[in-house]
Amino acid sequence: MNSVIETIKSRRTVRKYKPDQIKEEELQAILDAAKYAPSAHNDQSWHFTVVQDRAVMDELGKACKLATQKKTTDELLKKIVFNEELDIFYGAPTIVVVSGEEKAMMPAIDCAAATQNMLLAAESLGIGSCWNGIAAFLFMGEGWEEYAQRLRIPEGYRPYYAVALGYKASKPQKALPRREGTINFIR
Repeated sequence: MNSVIETIKSRRTVRKYKPDQIKEEELQAILDAAKYAPSAHNDQSWHFTVVQDRAVMDELGKACKLATQKKTTDELLKKIVFNEELDIFYGAPTIVVVSGEEKAMMPAIDCAAATQNMLLAAESLGIGSCWNGIAAFLFMGEGWEEYAQRLRIPEGYRPYYAVALGYKASKPQKALPRREGTINFIR
């Protein structure tokens, strides 16, 4: 099978990381892959904030959990974010906050494409990743500007996503079967 398709099929969300920091050249390769994502009108409307300071990551994680506690109606998600012991970044030594230029045509979609490229690049390098949905609750509502300033996100950009990166502490499960009935053809 083609190596790209193999990487796509083998990538899994990782929620347990070794404490070792990923190598700088691996991080740069992941970020470079993100910059090569497609974007509307080739705006390349993304900005990446790399956080490797544990205190900042812990503070951001707590703020994300609190924002999610206030905003979610999903019972499973409530159970998760009310767990005081939960580190939403699962001990990953690096997180990347993906922000989009607000004046761009489709910044959220551009940033989603860049995020997917990061996940696939990480997998191809043997690095675990987790696209963090809980972080989005902080970035969706009021108060996100304070965190944007603290993370030195440029003016005119809004954070959308966060990705945890690190060496895998355990082997992820195989993919669950894919849902049937999601494709139709008109020929």
